[in-house]
Amino acid sequence: MSEIIVHCDKVHHWFGSAGVLYDVNVRVARGNIVAVVGPSGCGKSTLLRAIVGTHPPRQGRIQMHAHGKPPYEVRRPGRDRGIVYQRYSLFPFLTARENVAIGLMLDETSIPFRLFRFLQWRRIRRRHLDAAAAFLERVGLEHAVKLYPHEMSGGMCQRVAVAQALIMKPQILLLDEPFGALDEAMREELQRMLLRLHAENRVAKKAGEPPPHTILIVTHELNEAIYVGDRVIGLSQYWNWAEKGHVACPGATVVYDEAAPVSDPDGPRDFEEFTKQRDRIRKAVFEPEYLQDREEFRRYWTACAAEAPHRE
Repeated sequence: MSEIIVHCDKVHHWFGSAGVLYDVNVRVARGNIVAVVGPSGCGKSTLLRAIVGTHPPRQGRIQMHAHGKPPYEVRRPGRDRGIVYQRYSLFPFLTARENVAIGLMLDETSIPFRLFRFLQWRRIRRRHLDAAAAFLERVGLEHAVKLYPHEMSGGMCQRVAVAQALIMKPQILLLDEPFGALDEAMREELQRMLLRLHAENRVAKKAGEPPPHTILIVTHELNEAIYVGDRVIGLSQYWNWAEKGHVACPGATVVYDEAAPVSDPDGPRDFEEFTKQRDRIRKAVFEPEYLQDREEFRRYWTACAAEAPHRE
């Protein structure tokens, strides 16, 4: 039904004797914008780092399915996965446009090339800067191309960091609590930025083209998760592990996986639907006394299969 980009297959992770992730099975399809939520300490960031490749799982495997290539196991970071952390890293001595272009420079040229083939490098540099300006426009920063980080707000710098990751055209973009340190107004602007990326996906699908953006975002805000994502995954240590024969919780696992309503970046939110889904997520993911079977709220792919005949 869908082209899978990332497949987390029976992923387990632990630190010392403490289980963090237990039997995590997640498939992310091309064009998905997936929000991952869960209680503090449940391993959301650990899962993200496992996908990035900096912290491979202790057991199980994570596979990337790059377009047109056979699947391969993630064991280290790679260009096919971009990541933006809550604490963005921009070079203070470069403008916004230069910060966005630096990945292309490092990927396509070397220091000797830039030193000894200056005329060729100048032509390539112009192409990189033009591409960077285009990506800044896509994240709403066309007016800030010549600004330095100290001249921009935290939200603007975070958008530069997103453009910096997007310009490398990763198969999947990973966002680890990217808006956590921002005020409410700036958060909402960045949320609308993600919705505009989702709108680009819809335009591509209607044109019969592969959607360009696949995003996995970790957030602790339920409203944000439902608003920016077309799918919400809940990781939690609150599940019926004792009934499965464990004497202690072996780690957090996926207890919730459902589609979310897709919002228009310039339209109103459907607060009624938000409330219904938020209540389900709170019950399944955040209530320690509700120890449900892991399958009860994992309905995303079942719903996709049920919808497929109607789409055909």
